Amino acid sequence: MMHPLLMVIASPSTYDTRPIALLKRCPVANVTPLVSSDALAAAAGVEWVMVKDERTRMGMGSFKALGAAYVIACDAVDGVASDRTYITASAGNHGLSVAAGAAAFGARAVVYIAETVPESFADRLKEHGATVVRDGATYEHSMAAAASAAVDNGWVLLSDSSWEGYIDRPYKLMEGYLVLMAEVIETLDAVPTHIFLQAGVGGLAGAMAALARAAWADAPQIIVVEPDAAPALYGSIRVGTPCKSPGPISAMGRLDCKEPSLIALKGLAHDADSFMLLTEAEGEAGHIAAQDAGLASTPSGASGIAGMLVHPDLPADARVLVILSEEAEP
Repeated sequence: MMHPLLMVIASPSTYDTRPIALLKRCPVANVTPLVSSDALAAAAGVEWVMVKDERTRMGMGSFKALGAAYVIACDAVDGVASDRTYITASAGNHGLSVAAGAAAFGARAVVYIAETVPESFADRLKEHGATVVRDGATYEHSMAAAASAAVDNGWVLLSDSSWEGYIDRPYKLMEGYLVLMAEVIETLDAVPTHIFLQAGVGGLAGAMAALARAAWADAPQIIVVEPDAAPALYGSIRVGTPCKSPGPISAMGRLDCKEPSLIALKGLAHDADSFMLLTEAEGEAGHIAAQDAGLASTPSGASGIAGMLVHPDLPADARVLVILSEEAEP
């Protein structure tokens, strides 16, 4: 039985028409490659592996370009983005999407980051015009501080997670991610038998799984992959209620989120077949395998590949889809 809290939470959108239409109007829009990798297929012992390569997405190096910037673009279409201040917390590329979207539409961006976030990432945010504030030891602490600052200053909170009382903007943000899977569905000739989806708060995985089910029904097995240091979705599914999953800091930093997005959790509770956890060593092995296959990324970006490589039950005739979600760090 679904937890009462999730019963009143929206399921992920499968309405990809508006984000596709808006993306076509973007001067830096591009369809990212869907790459067949013989090296990864051989490493996993499967028929084929297709890699949706998000490293060139809109010049920002990550699928996250499709999220927050899409929300701000929608506000711009509605005539309310200009001169607004959008505030968020970020452990990675979401903050860049907020900053780039704000800059594109005459708005301002404030991004809170935790003490553990590298200064090089703070510099990238500033290059996109964001005001950067360090606050808190973890992403969760930074998000709480950002939410408080939004209320205090009358700014617009634009998180890539959702919680009770904060649903509308992350719902639309996840809608932007649908472009990624829509491109896959249009390109692939054969339905994959297995899809490995990495998850932090779960926004990417929730959106991808929802559209995959809409297109292919029960044909693919959908496996959600998280670090064992941050089993936000796995832990919540296991106990049957949204919960915080404390743990050490993970090298899969973009996925190092201790609490799930409620929209994503509701969707994946319905759409995912299974959830699996990666050790730090397994995450690093996936990163190395991707690099050796000519697909250099990060332990976070290649964690779907890592999940595929350690999954115990992949048959030899499996057709696998994975997402390389971000470019390698400098």
